[in-house]
Amino acid sequence: MSVRAKKHLGQHFLTDENIAKKIADTLSYKGYQHVLEIGPGMGVLTKYLLEKETTTHVIEIDTESVEYLKTHYLNLADRVIEKDFLKYDLKEVFKDEPFAIIGNFPYNISSQIVFKMLEMRDQVPEFSGMFQKEVAQRICEKSGSKTYGILSVLTQAFYDATYLFTVPPTVFNPPPKVDSGVLLLTRKENFALDCDEKLFFRVVKQGFQQRRKTLRNSLKTFNLSDKLKANVIFDQRPEQLSVEQFIELTQLIENDLE
Repeated sequence: MSVRAKKHLGQHFLTDENIAKKIADTLSYKGYQHVLEIGPGMGVLTKYLLEKETTTHVIEIDTESVEYLKTHYLNLADRVIEKDFLKYDLKEVFKDEPFAIIGNFPYNISSQIVFKMLEMRDQVPEFSGMFQKEVAQRICEKSGSKTYGILSVLTQAFYDATYLFTVPPTVFNPPPKVDSGVLLLTRKENFALDCDEKLFFRVVKQGFQQRRKTLRNSLKTFNLSDKLKANVIFDQRPEQLSVEQFIELTQLIENDLE
């Protein structure tokens, strides 16, 4: 029995055992007891995770894959979560315990997976996995680049992001039309921001919505004082600001709004 890849779920099953093992080895497995794999499919990565000393859980929305995993990985059967990762409250499984996230992520929801992970950052010290290459590079990109954006800033505010290696389409069934990239996110030791975090998210998202404009124009909706808008930081476009500068900008806006 094998599982048929479903286009609407963005499934491309990894067939290369060496790459699966290499991805499993990207995590440190230190500082937490649990690992959650998103979208395990037929378990090509899962089998290597089960060899680790941590406890592996998998979350899978495809009923055919769930049936396959429960049949072929009997020691995993009671840790298969048949839910949509984007909609499920993982505190039901992990309570307040820390856990790492790993997976070969469906391209069509990979950015949403990162945003959901950021909401749970208090519990997620490590995150590793495979994305479409451009998305993986964007998450790890530094300021000054055309591809640096919302995903880059919000992720790097809380995590150190490292692009690890590129994976060709030929090792998947069916092969995607693009290269894939594997990255590792390691949560920063001091990951609480020196500013209002909700406001920080708003400033970053609003700034990049009109990325070709200066921040003075793209942040008009905040109704900032003329005195603040005279600050030279507002002469810049969003991709010119580092994560630290976005935090400074949020502090300035926070003080101005009081």
